[in-house]
Amino acid sequence: MASSGKSGGFWQRLVGRVAGATDTTTDAPSALPGDPPPDAPATSQYSGPAGLQDYALGPELGRGAMAVVYKATQRSTGRQVAIKRLALSREFSTEDLADVRERFMREARAARALDHPDILHVVDAGQDGSDAWIALEYALGRDLSVFTRPGQLLPVREVVQIGVRLARALAYAHSQGVIHRDIKPANVMLDRINGGLKLMDFGIARLGDGSRTRTGLVLGTPSFMSPEQLAGLTVDGRSDLYSLGVLLYQLLSGALPHHSDSMARLMQLIATEPAPDVRTLRPELPESLALVLALALEKRPELRYSGGEQMARDLEAVLVMALQTEPRVPEPASHADAAFAQTLRLTAGEAGQNPRSSAEPPEPSQAP
Repeated sequence: MASSGKSGGFWQRLVGRVAGATDTTTDAPSALPGDPPPDAPATSQYSGPAGLQDYALGPELGRGAMAVVYKATQRSTGRQVAIKRLALSREFSTEDLADVRERFMREARAARALDHPDILHVVDAGQDGSDAWIALEYALGRDLSVFTRPGQLLPVREVVQIGVRLARALAYAHSQGVIHRDIKPANVMLDRINGGLKLMDFGIARLGDGSRTRTGLVLGTPSFMSPEQLAGLTVDGRSDLYSLGVLLYQLLSGALPHHSDSMARLMQLIATEPAPDVRTLRPELPESLALVLALALEKRPELRYSGGEQMARDLEAVLVMALQTEPRVPEPASHADAAFAQTLRLTAGEAGQNPRSSAEPPEPSQAP
């Protein structure tokens, strides 16, 4: 079993992150400067504040602890976009604001340079007083969180195909030096009608690095974070691949590999406890797919996939060998033999491999 024990600097740093961060929920944010009046019709349009003159803001699409998202039209081009406005001044202390704003702009510039069909394009970004805004490609569809509930799970083949595309999108982003840090179902938009898939919110979780919000908010979602990210260590692309493993685990089973009502207990589980074999929740899943997830969810980064392309190829091999579909891109005949060279270097029970659970599995929530 490859997990980090409670001794040493890793556990100390992890425990230190728990202090002051046990409450991850906040009340709905109050209106931001320039927001439409509460009684304004949902379809009315209004001009945004200074710095947003090129965008006519329309109806609100959603809001979270720190951001409000609007549908908007870019006046200079006529294109539809989504404007995300981040209330930095409400969430960060005064002494941290300058550093947070600088970090936001740096991350926004890096995200804007990404050009991949499965990554939501960043159109523009800027500052509005102490706060910030970012203009994003407007994407159709629903975020994947809808498909994480028992009874609403996607077919297994479709989940694996999504995994292939997301792994390759991450491989591209990582090759450009950009780490996402907040991979989760809510940050992936799926348009099943047109086959669209968009990975969203690159760089937003980076705002919390080195700063503590006024509400104790953890930027990034703890259930999907890698052990090293929760511990406040430097992360690389392998942390995103861990989070992708959690995302696929939840899409396939309707459950998270680790869960607890206590933030401190959840962080301890992620740091030290192996993820249960996904087949304990859905026994009809192929062993090859369970092995891919086990490798992605290794506690130690050096035992995970070293890159998204490796994970994508193993998932494609699952499609061909276990789920009987064609790969997205034809591979040489010799590829099938080598496809699991990364995954099968560790077998169940060996050091470094998450062990299987012997628990009696419940009835599957949905057939593939």
